[in-house]
Amino acid sequence: MTSKMQQIVLASRPDGAPGHDNFRLESADMPTPGDGEILVEVSHMSLDPYMRGRMDDAKSYAAPVPIGGKMEGGSVGRVLASNVANFAEGDHVFGPFGWATHSVADARMCRKLDPTQAPVTTALGVLGMPGFTGWWGLNEYGRPKQGETLAVAAATGPVGSMVGQLAKAKGLRAVGIAGGAEKCTLATDTFGFDACIDHRAHATVNDLRGALKDACPDGIDIYFENVGGKVLEASLSLMNPFGRIPVCGMIAWYNAGGLGADANGEGLTGPKLWRTILVNFLSVNGFIIANHWDRFPDFVREVAPMIADGRVKYQEDITEGLENAPQAFMDLLTGGNHGKAIVKVN
Repeated sequence: MTSKMQQIVLASRPDGAPGHDNFRLESADMPTPGDGEILVEVSHMSLDPYMRGRMDDAKSYAAPVPIGGKMEGGSVGRVLASNVANFAEGDHVFGPFGWATHSVADARMCRKLDPTQAPVTTALGVLGMPGFTGWWGLNEYGRPKQGETLAVAAATGPVGSMVGQLAKAKGLRAVGIAGGAEKCTLATDTFGFDACIDHRAHATVNDLRGALKDACPDGIDIYFENVGGKVLEASLSLMNPFGRIPVCGMIAWYNAGGLGADANGEGLTGPKLWRTILVNFLSVNGFIIANHWDRFPDFVREVAPMIADGRVKYQEDITEGLENAPQAFMDLLTGGNHGKAIVKVN
């Protein structure tokens, strides 16, 4: 076994959109697992929007990555050494191994994978945190009912595509919002959405609102929020009374912007936002999926058979090489990925 490993660390905190100078690829000594730990050779790692928040030194639900610290994230790989009874050398595992070729982790934070049941990369997307996020948010806070209309932003991502497909399975009209004609075709032709609106084809909130109104003639009962920005404003004005908004993410605002500013200067002001929620009796619920891992087995029991028989489909966007992770991450933040963003490390 080699005595060295590679990792990508946070070189500096970004001011706005991250750049290559905010990351650094470095070599380090191979870590040694301690009591209750396993050493893993990483094969694939996940890229997710929440990682942008970890780059900032700001109060949040999780501590920021320190300067010089390894970029955090979920990964899959193979056990090289183990100091716990329930993990053996050669086991395939998922865990918080970060942006690295090798990593040591507390075995209690890892789970064993069976590559004969599903590709191990599905633990990063459709059968992992993103898919679980969509399932939990839709069912717990969306409270879907047959015949309703659901709109979901970032519709072809691993969260949005799960939300749309589950909504269709429950008898709802599912309308996606995505960036680009190619993604909209993916939403309808692969993921089975009834319609998909290309937000990039509509420069203003009013234009986007008009297109969304045409696709949702009966209004919107559930808006699953992944984006913020003009997509939120256009959707909010079409919400039906007693509508529900699960708030999963706000990727449009992660790099720069305060609440309510888009490229055209249009945006939600506090009074307008709260008045809309008030007069339409809306339920708006933010959630962090890390608080709900006790429900993960329920998610797997329900969704794994749907993946196996084709009722739920998925798409992965795989970048080759750890050194290319920063560019792939920057592309993700601007909508450059097509499906779940994954880096093949080894």
